[in-house]
Amino acid sequence: MSTIETKIEQMNIVIVGHVDHGKSTFIGRLLADTGSLPEGKLDQVKATCKKNAKPFEYAFLLDALKDEQSQGITIDVARCFFKTPKRHYIIIDAPGHIEFLKNMITGAARAEAAVLLIDAAEGVQENSRRHGYMASLLGIKQLIVLVNKMDLVDYSQERFEQIQREYQDFLSQINVQAKAFVPISAFQGEQVTQSSEKMPWFKGPDVLSLIDGFEKETEKSEQSTRFPVQDIYKFTEEGDDRRLIAGTLQTGQLRVGDPVVFYPSEKTSTIKSIEQFNVSPQADQIDAGSAIGVCVDTQIYIRPGELMCRQDEAAPLVGDTFKANLFWLGKKPMLKDKKYKLKCGSARATLYLKEIRNVLDASDLKSVANKQQIDRHDVAECVFQTLKPIAFDRSSDIESTGRFVIVDGYEIAGGGIMTDVLAAESSRLEDVLKRRDYAWETGGISPTKRAQRFGQTPQLLLITGQEGLGKIALAQALENQLFESGKSAYYLGLSNILSGVSRDLSHQVEDRDEHIRRLGELTHLFLDAGLLLISSVTELDDAEASVLKALIAPMPMTLINVGPTCFNKVPVDLQIDEQDSQEKQLAQVLAYLSQQKVLLDYSI
Repeated sequence: MSTIETKIEQMNIVIVGHVDHGKSTFIGRLLADTGSLPEGKLDQVKATCKKNAKPFEYAFLLDALKDEQSQGITIDVARCFFKTPKRHYIIIDAPGHIEFLKNMITGAARAEAAVLLIDAAEGVQENSRRHGYMASLLGIKQLIVLVNKMDLVDYSQERFEQIQREYQDFLSQINVQAKAFVPISAFQGEQVTQSSEKMPWFKGPDVLSLIDGFEKETEKSEQSTRFPVQDIYKFTEEGDDRRLIAGTLQTGQLRVGDPVVFYPSEKTSTIKSIEQFNVSPQADQIDAGSAIGVCVDTQIYIRPGELMCRQDEAAPLVGDTFKANLFWLGKKPMLKDKKYKLKCGSARATLYLKEIRNVLDASDLKSVANKQQIDRHDVAECVFQTLKPIAFDRSSDIESTGRFVIVDGYEIAGGGIMTDVLAAESSRLEDVLKRRDYAWETGGISPTKRAQRFGQTPQLLLITGQEGLGKIALAQALENQLFESGKSAYYLGLSNILSGVSRDLSHQVEDRDEHIRRLGELTHLFLDAGLLLISSVTELDDAEASVLKALIAPMPMTLINVGPTCFNKVPVDLQIDEQDSQEKQLAQVLAYLSQQKVLLDYSI
């Protein structure tokens, strides 16, 4: 006898509203009335209330957090579940207190639909508007508004319609159309899972029917494939030479044999295998939502933060300048020219606020003209710039790769959605270089005089390649050979920078941009003094090489690559075989420098 398993549809919905407008009571009633509580839970809570001489409230069913019990306000995002014959639901109970809006954004970012509660007695509050705006900001298109606690206003039709008009007017200003407004009393169970006899004037459906009427989003597996690369694992034991590219498939599908492209590097390959932990046999096809590792059939070198996509599908947006809608939650205002960290998918990048196009107070939607900073709880349309290109999607196209958070110091200070990529008149780096070069104080000795004195053309001799191929030893040998021949050469080890001018930075991938920038600025000083600067950077990529070239211009850079190249677009000046002896590698470098007239009076 065989059984056929039917996949049960699931949906994430977020419950939002101003503090004390009855979210917990509504959720507790919903769980109880749909029979979704664990067996005996309702009786257990009622017995506890009786024992403590407290009147029973449905909100007590959710009071699992100590802070919520002690302060009477929800301060974290709680998740619970209920089911109907149509589907299973995951309820995200988001905080209503203004101090915990950050947690609300965290919860709402996972939701497909929203239920917003307004207290019939208190009416529309500031957070009622903020939550509506944030739901819109996060791309939640399905919304129902519940006017709760109707029992406190004698189930007044007039009061309900007054609140409906006021909030509907607000929603129209942010281009949001509520699916329905419903008068309810969560405490009394009126109009929650069935029509209320106490409000015969309301002819609409009950809340549960409306929730069942929410439409599921396009299945993630049917969207364009997006696989943010979280890490790359290398295996070396017993002849295992795999490079496993790990991450979670956010949207789309992957199959063995699919041609893929990584953005922003634009490196291409083909899926050789799909691997999951503790799964046998391994699958040849995988759907969205799966945490996997993939191996590709060519040795390409990519970094965490790249976005893997299928070549036969729509490509993401790629750029260093983009437009976004931002909700700022930082204690300090967001300022232009201050350095922040961007997290979008697995990508990490240094971020700067370039332009503030519009700022709104989300509580009343008043626009503030010519504002030069973004204050706490402001909603802003902004233009941001990163030091190097990142890959992303418009949030309206693919939400998971179109949402971001901004870190100020060590705290998440803002979040929002990408709306478009822009072609900027100038990059962030170009703006910085213009200001630097404008203020640069030159001495009385020209670069030509220095070159004639030292018998060399000052430039950066940068040795790059994979880890463990002897790059540092080659760089040190090159410095020694040039010094012994009377040249003014200096080896600047990256570890010297990390323990010196960059000691305030971590060794994490998100700080690599700044490490590269500081290397470029130090190099600029050395070259201005007429020296040959030798340095080594592991797995330099196209964007980083371009940044270094721009920082040291007009002085040149000689790019020497050892072993398989990590570049896709930037040309390598000298390619060296990693299997050659150090003596042969050194002879190649010296011959190249002499041929290119870098060493003006050097002979080998």
